[in-house]
Amino acid sequence: MKEEISIKVNIADVVYPLKVLVEDEQNIRKAAKLINDKIRTYRDDYQLADKSNLLSMVALQFAVEIVQFNEKKWIEDINISADIAEIAQLLDENI
Repeated sequence: MKEEISIKVNIADVVYPLKVLVEDEQNIRKAAKLINDKIRTYRDDYQLADKSNLLSMVALQFAVEIVQFNEKKWIEDINISADIAEIAQLLDENI
């Protein structure tokens, strides 16, 4: 059984108590820091004060990054599949 620990994470000046796997703690803390950094950037660059607007913009930015990543991964998967097919064909020709 994997070990869980209790941690507190601050996002947009709200503290969230969480139970997380030990191996996930560092990534959760990094993610919370990243969110808070993005909030500061939007607050400073766009003079937004409303936390819900700031969190919405951060969520939108992360969602766009996920979509772009998935599209890139899909394109890379297609290229890898084409490369594998080409290698398989060359192997078949040489056998």
